[in-house]
Amino acid sequence: MSTPAPTKAAKTGTTPTSPRHELFFFNYFRLGQAAVYTALAFRPEHLTWPALPEPLFARLLGMAYLLAALVLVARTRRSLHRPILVVSTGLVLDIVAALLALVLMHDVRMGVSMMLAVNIATGALLLPLRLSMFFAALATLGMLGHSVFDLADASGTTDRELAEYGLFGAAYFACATLCYLLGRNIRASEALAEQRGLDLANLAQVNELIIRRMKTGVLLVDESNRIHQLNESAWMLMGNPSADQRDLGTLAPELSRRLYHWRTSGKLDESATMLADGTPEVVPRFSRLAPNDDSHVLIFLDDTSLVSRRAEELTLSSLGRLSASIAHEIRNPLAAIHYSAQLLAESTDMNDTDLRMVEIINNHCSRLNEIIENILQLSRRERSRPETLDLSQWVHHFVAEYKQGNDLGADILRAVSGSEPVAAVADPQHLQQVIWNLVQNALRYGRLPGEPARVMVVARHSEAGVPIVEVIDRGPGIPPKVAAQIFEPFFTTHEYGTGLGLYLARQMSEANQAALEYVRVAGGGSCFRVSLTPPARSATALPAAAQA
Repeated sequence: MSTPAPTKAAKTGTTPTSPRHELFFFNYFRLGQAAVYTALAFRPEHLTWPALPEPLFARLLGMAYLLAALVLVARTRRSLHRPILVVSTGLVLDIVAALLALVLMHDVRMGVSMMLAVNIATGALLLPLRLSMFFAALATLGMLGHSVFDLADASGTTDRELAEYGLFGAAYFACATLCYLLGRNIRASEALAEQRGLDLANLAQVNELIIRRMKTGVLLVDESNRIHQLNESAWMLMGNPSADQRDLGTLAPELSRRLYHWRTSGKLDESATMLADGTPEVVPRFSRLAPNDDSHVLIFLDDTSLVSRRAEELTLSSLGRLSASIAHEIRNPLAAIHYSAQLLAESTDMNDTDLRMVEIINNHCSRLNEIIENILQLSRRERSRPETLDLSQWVHHFVAEYKQGNDLGADILRAVSGSEPVAAVADPQHLQQVIWNLVQNALRYGRLPGEPARVMVVARHSEAGVPIVEVIDRGPGIPPKVAAQIFEPFFTTHEYGTGLGLYLARQMSEANQAALEYVRVAGGGSCFRVSLTPPARSATALPAAAQA
């Protein structure tokens, strides 16, 4: 199973955190700070506070600072990828504006100093510790320098201001340190939360993919029988309904009835049912999302055909493991029984009834030996060793060899091919076994009552140019219902059949990149067609066939 692609942050192994909220707050606070400076600079004339020794310069300062703050706010989104440069530039602007405000609006020095503390604290949330300390020191030195070089009045306010600015400087360093530590913890928490979010998102995608690709159908139904979610298997098992059809009672009345019965009585009907025409039978199971809560129910649809295939695979695997012991334990006693029956048949004191009993023994010994041979073929299937064959010559050699080893009696077996060669790539031994099984079945079952069997082995090119070998008989044919199951293991309609011959033939065909199919013959009879690989396509087909 393939997993969904993780997000970019998960791929690179980093969790980028963006100081988006802090940067927006920082720039909007600066805008408000600039608006306060501007309002103080443009105070009405009748107000005497704050004193403005140079009103024009104060107003120019307010307007310039407000314009710069507006520019920084407008470019906030574009500056998210380089926050250190933007914050550093803004802090330089804030410190310069604050120092100029101290000179031009001396009466509001306390408010300016306090607002500058907010700037430095907010900047420390986004900057490294050294830069934060640098700007705190720059603001402190600027204020102290302003106090030292300012002309003191007679009351000695310079000493008081120097102490005030010294206290503000200590506050700047404290705020910068504390906010830096707070910002570091915030960034670590954001990084962890974002990484956890990516992990949860990837896990949710994996779970969704697993549920979507499950062979078991899954539906989520609410208390009003409305389908909220369903996976691909459930969609196909319900007959591929349209996306706007969400009512369970309309889409699958039988499933809705069983759900109602389960909700009211708590009993589950485990019999198989078909939800739509042409879909496999399913066994529904129900489960509540929470105990004693019927508001939402999960419905699981188990495809019975998948269960049957798993059972067949387990059966065939068990047969393969037991084949060696079966051969050892049965073939030797069977050979002894068969040999004893042959000796008994040679006795001159046997009457007709005894001879019939000996014939029955021989027939059942042959049948049991055939079962053992088929099971052994399942366990010791060899690698395909493909070769380029001329099917026109091959079918004639096969028919001649078959006639030499088997007494056909009145039955007719002949090979048919054109004058041109029919080249194909296949393992000769596998092809021999496949055609031998098909001919055996045709001679045994492909005959009309009271008439000899007439079987042809045909080598030719199909209409698409594919080399094919056909085994055709003129018997009664195979009913359509039976024809749909003839390649399944252990399926047989004959009392002495094993149900493994055609299954083995198809398996060997697939191991040679060939296809075995049944074709009904017009006018009566059956045709088993083996479509082989032509030499022109063998360059890519042979490596896969060799590993089969």
